[in-house]
Formats: sequence, structure tokens, C-alpha cells
Amino acid sequence: MKALCRSTLRLVPLMALGVLLVGLGCTEDGLVEDFDRGPFNPPPDPASGLLGYFDPDVRATTCGNCHLDLQGSWEVTAHAGAFDGLVNSGFAQDFCFGCHTVTELGNAIDTPAGWNVAQDPVFEDVQCESCHGPGADHVASRGSRPLASAAVEPGLTNGCGECHQDAHHPFVEEWSQSPHAEPFGLFFPQDPPETCVSCAAADPSCVRCHRGQGVLESWGETADYVEKFDAEHLPITCAVCHDPHDPANTAQLRFSVETNSIEDHLCAQCHNRRNAPDPTSSRGLAPHAPESELLIGVAGWFPPGSGINPGQIVGTHGTERNPTLCAQCHVAAFEVTDPATGDFVFNATGHLFRPIPCLDAEGKPLPFVNDCEISTTARSFASCVLSGCHVNEGAAFSAISNATTRVQRWADSLLVLLEVVDPTLDAAGGEIDPTNPTLTVAEGALFNYNLAIHGSEAFGTNTVVGSSVHNSLLVFTLLIASVDAVEAEYAAILFPTGRPASDLKARLRDLIGRVPR
Repeated sequence: MKALCRSTLRLVPLMALGVLLVGLGCTEDGLVEDFDRGPFNPPPDPASGLLGYFDPDVRATTCGNCHLDLQGSWEVTAHAGAFDGLVNSGFAQDFCFGCHTVTELGNAIDTPAGWNVAQDPVFEDVQCESCHGPGADHVASRGSRPLASAAVEPGLTNGCGECHQDAHHPFVEEWSQSPHAEPFGLFFPQDPPETCVSCAAADPSCVRCHRGQGVLESWGETADYVEKFDAEHLPITCAVCHDPHDPANTAQLRFSVETNSIEDHLCAQCHNRRNAPDPTSSRGLAPHAPESELLIGVAGWFPPGSGINPGQIVGTHGTERNPTLCAQCHVAAFEVTDPATGDFVFNATGHLFRPIPCLDAEGKPLPFVNDCEISTTARSFASCVLSGCHVNEGAAFSAISNATTRVQRWADSLLVLLEVVDPTLDAAGGEIDPTNPTLTVAEGALFNYNLAIHGSEAFGTNTVVGSSVHNSLLVFTLLIASVDAVEAEYAAILFPTGRPASDLKARLRDLIGRVPR
């Protein structure tokens, strides 16, 4: 009966719907015969065209009279309980209600509307029209469909940012300073921005991660939104990662972050691109978004005969000890208080996506473009402690210091050898030639060096910190194996009088012998 109701509503033209619903009303159980009203009520704020609830007592939206599936999924989201949540919090103030009700906030209306004009129960909670805008014309005359916007910027009078901002929940402010807010622009930071946009936009494999519309399409999103067919590139906005209609995952994410599977993890849908050398690509001797594979031990060039097997060395951060993988460190929320008074200053939401951010004078996290020393005074290690992996920030600092010291030493040693083998490194010609599709030992070793220092100078992360945190033992081992392989392959160039005795093989055997196969 429920299916019959839904299919009937889809088939009956909207102008006839009022007639149908006078005698028959659709509920989640099917058809009932005591429904004596049309599909929408006279709006309390007729100037805006916002309709709100059809029946506020049961949280039945006017839109839900036809869009039953979306009504059903919306009912179990936090938006559906936004009004009561505010009232019951004990902290409600008059200025709060605009974001906990249907108003001009979140949609294209630019004058007071809804609750801000008529404080009627039909406008309680964050309903469909909060994002899609007024539905009166649509339901009355089958007018144009009110589409939500996926664009986000601080101060933008449309979309998620009109409510999800300020010092208590500065999601948009932080996001706007993050790499996710840059569509293509920092794709290849060494290139001019216009070059980045044109080359990336022309490549479908780039679009599916670097253009908001492309990400949504690749993930199977078929819903329409304002910017869907725009030539302008959307960044990775809120609605790219969060599904406004689907409460299946925590925080309404489109994929779960509560999984150790990189096939299913939200972040790994994009942060798992080039994890091994690709001699057919002009950029194939450097990794591209290899973070997920690095966590589980499959990233890098594994020198033949080294005894290292892909997947054998898993980083601690890639195990069940870190139940949400990337999100545990990169989306860590913490409160900033005044050390002198203990007064509230700022709620860091983690939407800078920087795991150990530099701090300003007040203790607020700074975005990627700000670099500082790695210390417990200059940075916050709160994400390391909140994860439960490290007992305090000092312990986390000690761990990263030890890891980066040994990785940096071996990365420097490998680079010295490679510069002797091919002084021009990845320029055309010589043993390291990205235009030649044959992979050499020097090219594989250079990839491991680039993996060790993976990051972007534009983000202040082109150091060994990232690789050391994701999987320091794997990177350390690959660097030792690469040094050994380069010394063996190019002994005549490196050691014209004979290769000196080395214990690298023994050291590798010892390291690998301690790791379960």
C-alpha cells in the first residue's frame, strides 16, 4: 500500500493532487481516508512564499506531501530536531532561532522571511525550504523547481555557510582556508593557476576529485542543484562530502569515515591516486595523493630482491587503533580558551583539515599556508591525544620527532646518490627521464624519495612529516632498500674504485624479519 501511495503521487499531476488528497492522504503506512486538506496550507509569511510544515505536530513538511522518500530520510537528521535542540540546550537566545528554523538563511532569499517574520510553529526546524528556498510557486502551479545551492564562502548569502559559521561552529571559515576550498588552483602548485585549471579541467581523471561537480557525478549523485551545470568549478564544498538528504553515515557523510577499509572510506575516495611510479606519465615519478595506500603499506616502489612485500608494513595510524583513519587526525575538533581567564575563545572544528596546525597568539589553528616549528608550543597536537593513541601532546611530539629524524637522514642520503647518478634528476635525459617509459632503478628510487618528502610547499608540508606520520617504518625501510639498490645498480658511477663494504642488506633483513608476513 505504501508503494502504491508513492507511485500514485508520482503519476498524478500536481494540479489534480489537491483533489486526490481531499479524500485520500499519503502516510508511511499507505492510503488513509481521513485526510481532509489540500497539499499545502496558506503560508504564515505569504510575501516570502515559504510554506514550512504541513503539520508541525508530527513534523510533516509540506514538501513531504509529495517527496515522501526525502521526508522520511530528513526526519532522522539533526536538522529535523534543530528547534527543540536549541530550546532544550538551555542556551537559546533570540539571535539563535534564525538558524534553527525556516528563514532567509541558507537559501537565496535576501530579506527577513519565515520565522524571522512570523514566529509560527510551521517554521520550526531546518526544513527543505531552508536550503531549497520558497516552495509556494512550485506546489501551487508546478512552477520552477526550487534548487539548493552547493556553493559555500564566508559571507555568502546562500547555502550552508549562512548558519554553519562564527566562533562557536566556524565550519565555513575554517573550510575556506583549507585546500578543499581551491578548485584546481593548487593542483600543481609550481604552475601558474590558470595553467592548473586548464590542464586539470581537460582531464576527466582530475575532474572526479578536483571539481565539486565532478566528484558528485563520480559518486553517483543525480540530484540537481544550482551549480550542477555551471562552467565555473565548484570547490570541494560541504555538500560534496555531506549528503543533505542521507543520514546513513555519521555527520551525513556520503561515505563512512568509521572504517579501516580504504575502498569504503570517504577521504580515500580521492586520497588514493598515484602510489607507485608511472613511467608513462610526465609526472609519474612523484606520488599524487598516496596517503591512504601509505597507511596500509602498499605505496612506494618496492626494489626487486629487497624482501619487502606490499601490505606487509602497515602504519599504526592505519590499523584498528585508529578507527576513523584520516578523519581521526585531520578533522579533530577542540576548544580554545584564554589561558589567563579560562574564557571561551574559539571552537576549532577540524575543517582546516590540518592534523597538527600552527597556532596564532590566541591558540587558534592557522591554515596550511602558515608554517612553524614542530613543537608543542607552536602547534596543537590535540588530534593525537583525542585519538587515544598518545597519552599527551608531549608523547606525540616525541614520536614524530624520532620518526622524522631517521626518515630525513635516509632521504638526504638517497638524494645525494641520485644527484651523482643523474645530476639533472627528473629533467629529460640520463637515468632519470620521465619521457622514457622504461622504469630504471634510479627512477624507482626517486619515487621513494618523493614519497618521503610528499607534500606541497604551498601548504607548508613538503617535508618528511607527512610520510613519517602516515607510515614511518615503511618509508624508512623503502629508503634503505632504495639506497642499497642504487649503490648496487650504479656502483661503477658511484664507486669507481670499488663499492665499500655495506651492512644495508643485513639491516634490511633485520627490519623485515621483525615484521609479520
